[in-house]
Amino acid sequence: MLHRTRRRMLVAAAALVCTALAPLASSDALAQGAKKPKVALVMKSLANEFFLTMENGAKDYQQHNAAKFDLITNGIKNETDTAAQINIVEQMIDSHVDAIVLAPADSKALVPVVKKAVDAGIIVVNIDNRLDPDVVKSKGLNVPFVGPDNRKGAEKVGDFLAKKLKAGDEVGIVEGVSTTTNAQQRTAGFKDAMQKVGAKIDSVQSGEWEIDKGNAIASAMLNQYPNLKALLCGNDNMAIGAVSAIRAAGKQGKVLVVGYDDIDAIKPMLKDGRVLATANQYAAKQAVFGIDTALKAIEEHKKQSDLSQVVETPVDLVTKASK
Repeated sequence: MLHRTRRRMLVAAAALVCTALAPLASSDALAQGAKKPKVALVMKSLANEFFLTMENGAKDYQQHNAAKFDLITNGIKNETDTAAQINIVEQMIDSHVDAIVLAPADSKALVPVVKKAVDAGIIVVNIDNRLDPDVVKSKGLNVPFVGPDNRKGAEKVGDFLAKKLKAGDEVGIVEGVSTTTNAQQRTAGFKDAMQKVGAKIDSVQSGEWEIDKGNAIASAMLNQYPNLKALLCGNDNMAIGAVSAIRAAGKQGKVLVVGYDDIDAIKPMLKDGRVLATANQYAAKQAVFGIDTALKAIEEHKKQSDLSQVVETPVDLVTKASK
């Protein structure tokens, strides 16, 4: 009798345990089903105000959409440290993120690690600086580019400068990192505008997106070409360097400067005329567009090969009058 009673108690206890565990198992399944995607934003140099603005915009967007996704942000110390950026992407692959939104430091060198990410099942979206289409194609990849038409944006800036020039006037172009597509496209846009007015381009040299390098290149150009009327700079950091070079050469008001990016540090120079114009490509929004593209692909269970190739974002001329 005692044995039968004990057996009934054990059966009842087992039933209670099963009943208690059932809701937990169900809750766990729900939690797994509701797992938030993890998105990594990998940028170029965070010493560049443009990318700090991009990072802040992305973080603000995530905070307002905290239930939808988690965000990791990272960048390199200087614009040319390609190896460090490749290492960051590899770390994100090892961390099993769901998506990588990448502003590559080099348009060709980052392609192999992008392939590694895609092969690992990670959605990759390219922003800011487009990966080289031919190299991407050679790897059998489809990587959507979410960003502005840099050539068109630079041409707008160049056209505004051209109003101050005449045929035969000499100009120099301070280019970004020459292996990057956006640097090449901005230089092409500047050339388009100068060709229309008949200006003579004396030199195109890389300032590597940085203030000090831009200053050194601008100083050398001013020394080598004393009749320069303008310096067209591929970003605002280099334009700031060019302004300093013009001041040091005693040529304030004699050599015009244009930039690209519309960072906060350039605004006082636009106001007082040290910089004639720049272009706003909306750094914060660009990151958000990239993140949204990645999240939509994850939500719709799309493969990398199914994604659109180009999502063009705005780029607008900025002058003293538009401030």
